[in-house]
Amino acid sequence: MSKTSSLYLASLEASAGSLIVSMGLMELLKSRYAKVAFFRPVIINKEKNDDDIDFMREHFRLKQSYEESLLYSVEEVEKLIAEERLDTLVETLISHCRTLEKQYDFILIQGLPRSLFSKTLDFDINLFLAKNLNAPFIPVFNAKNKKSRELYDEIKIEEDIIHNEGVSHFATFINRIETSQLKALKQLLNDHPTNVANYLLPENSELDTPSLREIKKALNAEMLLGDEKALNNVVKQSKIAAMSLEHYLPRLKEGSLVIVPADRIDIILASFVSFYAKDFPNIAGIILTGGLTPNTTMMQLLENFHMIELPIISVDSDTYETATVVHNVRARITAKSTRKIALAKGIFESCVSSEHIVQGLKEVHSSVTTPMMFTYTLFERARQHRKRIVLPESGDERILRAAEILLRRDIVDIILLGNREEIEHHVSLLGLDLSKATIIDPEDSPLKEKFTQKFFELRRAKGLSLDAARDAMVHPNYFATMMVHLGKADGMVSGAMHTTGDTIRPALQIIKTKETAQIVSSVFFMCLETRVLVYGDCAINLEPNAEELAQIAISSAETALLFGIEPRIAMLSYSTGRSGQGATVEKVRKATEIVKSGHPELLIEGPIQYDAAIDADVARTKLPQSSVAGQATIFIFPDLNTGNNTYKAVQRSAGVIAIGPVLQGLKKPLNDLSRGCSVDDIVNTVAVTAIQAQGSK
Repeated sequence: MSKTSSLYLASLEASAGSLIVSMGLMELLKSRYAKVAFFRPVIINKEKNDDDIDFMREHFRLKQSYEESLLYSVEEVEKLIAEERLDTLVETLISHCRTLEKQYDFILIQGLPRSLFSKTLDFDINLFLAKNLNAPFIPVFNAKNKKSRELYDEIKIEEDIIHNEGVSHFATFINRIETSQLKALKQLLNDHPTNVANYLLPENSELDTPSLREIKKALNAEMLLGDEKALNNVVKQSKIAAMSLEHYLPRLKEGSLVIVPADRIDIILASFVSFYAKDFPNIAGIILTGGLTPNTTMMQLLENFHMIELPIISVDSDTYETATVVHNVRARITAKSTRKIALAKGIFESCVSSEHIVQGLKEVHSSVTTPMMFTYTLFERARQHRKRIVLPESGDERILRAAEILLRRDIVDIILLGNREEIEHHVSLLGLDLSKATIIDPEDSPLKEKFTQKFFELRRAKGLSLDAARDAMVHPNYFATMMVHLGKADGMVSGAMHTTGDTIRPALQIIKTKETAQIVSSVFFMCLETRVLVYGDCAINLEPNAEELAQIAISSAETALLFGIEPRIAMLSYSTGRSGQGATVEKVRKATEIVKSGHPELLIEGPIQYDAAIDADVARTKLPQSSVAGQATIFIFPDLNTGNNTYKAVQRSAGVIAIGPVLQGLKKPLNDLSRGCSVDDIVNTVAVTAIQAQGSK
């Protein structure tokens, strides 16, 4: 394919984990190309939707239709081959890809495992298709239960086959490698290198373990009680509860799925109590068999548990039939498998050289930046010089879920503030893994007294007493801010449970503003479909004067540069150039002159209306000679009312991802969350904070 770039990957046998490789590659591609398509030339059959296509379209929000994402079924391909109509197969395939070329910058192609085709086929269908599409090929090996020498031999043989077929060999992925074989395989490849890069992905049992959601679907079970999110619990083993309580409870293990007849009320109640008890393992859920449900009184009792609810599902089959189905459920990754997705991406990113992958891709010259490009770049940059970010709001479920994603993807180190026992219990109930997080309790931390003395010294001249300083250090935001001030953490993110004032006040009292900044201000990164804009100030300063407005513009330019955005500043008003008069227009005009005078290197225009700042056609009419009009990247609003309403209108009406508010002007990075923030908002804000910490002097 001449006008676009593509990669073709396929596994040599089933259960090799091709989806994990496709997921990692798609994330890399989406960070570089504006429009990426996912395409499967052949699927197993067309009677039901292909799982991998559904996952990629939903998780990566691909705009292509399901029909665009596939072409043939296995049966159709084998029929064409049997009828010696390979030319028809290839012509149709190329025609389909040519259509995709017109709409997308890159096509990621995933073939079916070779083993799913008829053994009478005397050639490798995936290599044949890759060759005719001129797509570089990536084989994916299933290394489970294989010795290192056996794997090495398979890698060499496949390399020769690809070379002999005249197909471009991009890289090789060896997935699901047993820990015991990983070191030996690395040594073999080091001593006897191959001609292409080999990426070794270790086996992870959690990825191969079904979730309760998958089991529920396989059983066609009914959800009686429980938190929908808890259906993502990993089922590590199933337990048939057919014995007395004194023998049943000691046999429970972490992640057990309890299969029990619905009339065993004693087992059901004991399972609930053990789930909430701190010294007992957390079960994944309960399946009630036999098509029965507990009586009304018992259901009301169970419903009155107001903590994280234990999932209870019901099936019509008997206990033995149910256990057999559960045993045979195959683990899958769906778009709802949040924890598995984070884990899989973390494994891919830690084992794969993104630089090599990107270097090998055909260059497509484009200034387009999509939201996924921007957020992926955030994670990559944060990961390069890992920072410690303190999260003082450990009592919020969203914070804990975001912390797990950040740790699993190896983006930052996390410090949680709060009572260790309470945090660990909450984490356990949520079924999360935060073992890599540092937990500090301000109440009994040895740092408390040191922080108290330091705060007292900083604020004594303002009338602060030692007792008041000590009381302040019990507040998690004050304690976290002091950690950042004294270098115990590199940045802080708060606001999910606190007001903006609760976050900023300690920062102003302890960290204070930079010498070059008179005020603290904020920006939002507005991730539009094909570009990222910077809006300031939409969260902090109510009615900035001309000097303050100029400072907001200068700080916003510094922030934009830090995140790879070329600053072209539009100082917004209700008039453009000299067309209007009024106090607000004059304030904007004066602020623009202040910036030009102090920072002649900055491209700035003002006063200017929003349409002239963003639309090239309007700009040619209103300000034809401007180097900013029509191509502004930074939009400075004259007051908080205008800025806040505009960013929210754009965010909600256009479906734009808004990352922020990102605070600027402080000596060290602290950022504020909205109390309505999502887990993704927290993850993005922490990554932004880490990058700010990298840029702090």
